[in-house]
Amino acid sequence: MQVTTWEQWLDTLGTALEKAQSMKMPKKMLTKSAAELGDFLFETIDPDVPENRLLKTMWELADDREKESLAGLMIKLVEKRKTH
Repeated sequence: MQVTTWEQWLDTLGTALEKAQSMKMPKKMLTKSAAELGDFLFETIDPDVPENRLLKTMWELADDREKESLAGLMIKLVEKRKTH
């Protein structure tokens, strides 16, 4: 999958979030899974858009607690976007 815009990235995350929520995944587990996905993406993906490069830089600097916070914020961002 090639992401060429920030909006496309948020749409992709929104689709994944909807699937997890439809399976009744608890919020805490969702956040922890999002942080694990962030670790995977950090290690394997070269960011395509400037916003993702910023996220990668922040991820590199963050400790585990901060990574979970970033993952939780991304979830909130996607949820907010879905309601607007």
